[in-house]
Amino acid sequence: MSALETRPARRDASDHAVRPVRVTGPRIARLLEDLECADDARRAALSAEFWTDVEQLGTPLVEELDGWPAHRAVTFLWRGHRATRQVLLHANRLVDRDRLADSLLERVPGTDVWHLGLRLRADHRGSYRLVADVSAKEPPADPAALQQRLRSLSAHAAADPLNPRRVPDRWGAGDGSVLALPDAPPQPWADRPGDGPAGRVERHRVGSPVLGGDRDTWVYLPPGHDRPDRAPLRVLVLCDGDMWFGRLGLGGTLDALVADGALPPLAVLAPDAVDRDTRWRELGAREPFVSFLADELLPWAAGRWPLTTDPARTVVAGQNLGAITALHAAHRRPERFGNVLAQSPSLWWRPGLPPPRGPEPPVFGVPWLVSRYAASGPGPVAVHLEVGLQEGPTVEHGRALYEVLRGAGHRVTYTEFNGGDDYACWQVGLADGLTRLLGA
Repeated sequence: MSALETRPARRDASDHAVRPVRVTGPRIARLLEDLECADDARRAALSAEFWTDVEQLGTPLVEELDGWPAHRAVTFLWRGHRATRQVLLHANRLVDRDRLADSLLERVPGTDVWHLGLRLRADHRGSYRLVADVSAKEPPADPAALQQRLRSLSAHAAADPLNPRRVPDRWGAGDGSVLALPDAPPQPWADRPGDGPAGRVERHRVGSPVLGGDRDTWVYLPPGHDRPDRAPLRVLVLCDGDMWFGRLGLGGTLDALVADGALPPLAVLAPDAVDRDTRWRELGAREPFVSFLADELLPWAAGRWPLTTDPARTVVAGQNLGAITALHAAHRRPERFGNVLAQSPSLWWRPGLPPPRGPEPPVFGVPWLVSRYAASGPGPVAVHLEVGLQEGPTVEHGRALYEVLRGAGHRVTYTEFNGGDDYACWQVGLADGLTRLLGA
């Protein structure tokens, strides 16, 4: 049996307080106190002074809290005007989509300052957006009507104009803003400017009879890949190439990882997801897509570049439905895929489910893919699982899958991060997981 390795979730005495709690941060509290006896002129001066400070500090405001050393007060801000009726925070996994009114900012009376403060654990990372309601009509008093109006409003949420840290979204939703608290895992390879040798990122059309047509695929090749003395390259097969390379610029992170010796030179094959409908039809535990990866994409690439055919040097990776694809691919084809990197796996998925129109459907009993691995017995696949503590039932599902993999004798590591199913988090976890599975 192979040696087992795990990295337990970060825990401390305040682990129970991982969920956000609404608070008033110190800076807003001081502003409210200063405004108590202020006349109009003084209010205008205090408001202008506040925004001058905010422009220097950036948003959201992150402040220490008395009695909560492992947490921070995080204050989201919006500078309104006379037409602003309400402002909505749309924060990944910090917002209850069924109770959007709970995520409305409050206005500091007599000013243009709108604010919402949350107490968050100091290792939180995630993305968020803001949107102001400037419609002519007053917000409805009826809770159901207000929820419907806020749901429509949230479709127009955009990046925080006072926060320069951005993360792109897909399907035309625009950029989001990134919140990373002081104890959040660092991302040295993503934040570093490219000052070393650069690999090549190419886009190819790969024929796929099994998928019924061609598939655009991003290919990353490391610096010096064409040297005649180069050993066969290790391979990462990565779902959602249109996001990782088309929007997130993963090539620069890979260059830095290879330059630092954190990863050996590797090739990446990353097919596009195309669109929402195609992604739902193909990802998950879908046999045709696994056949495309194993029997069409890998042989196509091996015919063009010096790539390994050793499953122990080949990783298949993905996020949410892509993570289920990766886990299923290694389960079905271990002779092709000896390593899996599964981030925020959508373990609620099971065959026959229609596309979800809202929150993920509930799981009754053991998640389908967990039961498949439990029934398969010992296996040779190495797996790195990563789940966000803000992901609700996915946390327990991930822990269950970890225990099953460990019990079956797979080499498995498991990490819980304080965040959600979010590219702001996955960028960090992808680098970490690859170094665990393929580290030089």
